[in-house]
Amino acid sequence: MKLGTFSYLPEMTPQQVRKQVEYVVARGWNAAIEHVEPEQAASTYWYMWKLPMFGEKSVERILAEVEACRKAHSGRHVRLVAYDNARQTQGTAMVIHRGKAV
Repeated sequence: MKLGTFSYLPEMTPQQVRKQVEYVVARGWNAAIEHVEPEQAASTYWYMWKLPMFGEKSVERILAEVEACRKAHSGRHVRLVAYDNARQTQGTAMVIHRGKAV
């Protein structure tokens, strides 16, 4: 099932996730973290983890929130979404943790 950017590839390593977050921050995009049950992954609605991290420039803070979401929802897919203010659209969206279907 295709779930956004890179979904046809194996799950990213922590170093690869870090590189993607660094890219998001370097472009000035606003990061948001979402999660959903694996059986609902094709749905257009994913649950938002807290509010989008508007203006966050710390890669470490974003990664800490990703890890907090993963711990709180270990059986769910976790997705990083980055919003591009200039174009008023998503710059990217990628699944960075794949949960196990029940």
